[in-house]
Amino acid sequence: MSNKKPDSVPSIMQPVYDEITKLTDAVCGKHLDEEYAELARKMTAALARKRPSPLERGRKDVWAAAIVYSLGNVNFLFDKTQVPHMRTGELSDLFGVSQRTAADKARQIKVILKMSPMDPKWWRRSKMESNPLAWWVLVNGLAVDARTLPLEFQEELVRRKIIPFVPGKRTEPK
Repeated sequence: MSNKKPDSVPSIMQPVYDEITKLTDAVCGKHLDEEYAELARKMTAALARKRPSPLERGRKDVWAAAIVYSLGNVNFLFDKTQVPHMRTGELSDLFGVSQRTAADKARQIKVILKMSPMDPKWWRRSKMESNPLAWWVLVNGLAVDARTLPLEFQEELVRRKIIPFVPGKRTEPK
């Protein structure tokens, strides 16, 4: 496991990171929430660390829109039963880019970061307990929901960063 902070950015990419996160922070802060802003910063940093970084080429507003669009796909932002909720066109408009452009770039991000629907790495922390993918672990070759395991096992899984926290306790790994 890497000892880099999840938001560490190579110094050469720092200006690009700053420009994109300024845009994502503004949209997320005004129209979504801090969780989306935090995930957008984390995703931008992950893309900035890629060699070569895809963020080096292309418009920063398109990257910003695609990053939030990608997070929206993972977290069902575009499902009107969710809170917050937003239509894909609305999100694209907030960044001043076309919906198709944001969606195309978001597909690139999905491939680059090997993202999947409900991906725990990109899932909102406040909704983590309801994400079944965050809790499945293999015990002696058998898939088990970690929430059904004894507390001491859950605590060890948190310590090893296999599950995000002990359900009900919300203790985060140190």
